[in-house]
Amino acid sequence: MSSKEKRLLFILASVNFTHIVDFMILMPLGPQLMSIFGIDAQEFGFVVACYGLSAAFSGFGLAFFADRFDRKKVLLFAYIGFVMGTFACAFSPSYRILLIARTITGIFGGMINSQVMSIVADTFGYERRASAMGIIMTAFAVASVVGVPGGLYLTNEFGWHAPFFAIGGLGLIITALVVFFVPNVRDHLENGSPQSANFEVIRNILKDRNQLRALGLSMFIMLGSFSVIPYVSPTLVSNIGYSQEDIYLIYLTGGILTIFTAPLLGKLADKKGKYFVFALFALMSFVPIYFITNMFPAPLYVILAISGLFFITNNGRMIPTQAMVTGVVTPKQRGGFMAVNSSVQLMSQAIATSIGGAILVQRDNGYLDHYAWVGFFSMAMIISSILIAKKVKNVE
Repeated sequence: MSSKEKRLLFILASVNFTHIVDFMILMPLGPQLMSIFGIDAQEFGFVVACYGLSAAFSGFGLAFFADRFDRKKVLLFAYIGFVMGTFACAFSPSYRILLIARTITGIFGGMINSQVMSIVADTFGYERRASAMGIIMTAFAVASVVGVPGGLYLTNEFGWHAPFFAIGGLGLIITALVVFFVPNVRDHLENGSPQSANFEVIRNILKDRNQLRALGLSMFIMLGSFSVIPYVSPTLVSNIGYSQEDIYLIYLTGGILTIFTAPLLGKLADKKGKYFVFALFALMSFVPIYFITNMFPAPLYVILAISGLFFITNNGRMIPTQAMVTGVVTPKQRGGFMAVNSSVQLMSQAIATSIGGAILVQRDNGYLDHYAWVGFFSMAMIISSILIAKKVKNVE
């Protein structure tokens, strides 16, 4: 991998870092926001879900023009809007205004991931793509190690608004890096006509079962993950008596583990086969999902070991999935398809979060019942994803 390729991946990973931290920081803030705004678990789920819903709609809209422009320009447009939305969250004085600010942030945030994935896919051949995706996915790990603990520290010191000010400020710096160091990505414009008809991207998806399977894979992966993830912190605090001040340790431990394992998982997927690695880690994920959703009072090291395994197996599913999904279309169709894929992922995240919140029942003392049911739902979705992924084929 050349120095230019490494620099490109670093900047794109930085874009993803701020994007992920902005989304992730809400989850460990759940207990605080529920207390500050006087909301219950379902209303907190709406705060998480509104971002995903607005991002899903904007991502779908992007599909109709993504392949008509330089991918760098589309990424810049989306990222600048995302930074502005993040600052709007920082200034939110109430629950309702926060919902509006999260919706605005989601409108622009919904365009970011598809463009990052499209740029990576256009730059790296399929045989190297999982390795590149592994590096991009370290953004999640760094967000867990630095972003979430740092955000929680800022919250404890200066209030819950502070993390959003910090993310917005960092976003301004990263915007400059994109402007000056990310090259133009125009090969899809020069090598044949891009999809330009209003509904061509949708028609191509509907008549191609392989693309439909890829979208189905993305949907079930998200349903399996985000029905569980947003409620890890609230249940640990409310059900197990885990200290709010120690929540950052879960993200710190999981993040450190994934920083080291994500690049290795990417290389493993390229070497041993993307579906094989995906299916292996999907099955392995049942262990931490079961224990997380049936958690019992246990020593801190036990909780950290279980949550760390959850992080690793989640990445073990996501990295090969991202590589497989980008391979179901040619470059001239990729921007539009990946925008639709991002929309499906985000919509599925919102639906999964809402399903998890609807299943959970909060007692008067704050205890959250039926988290085990959420875990079984998650496992069912993961089994479905394994069956679908086997039929997804690379066309490059």
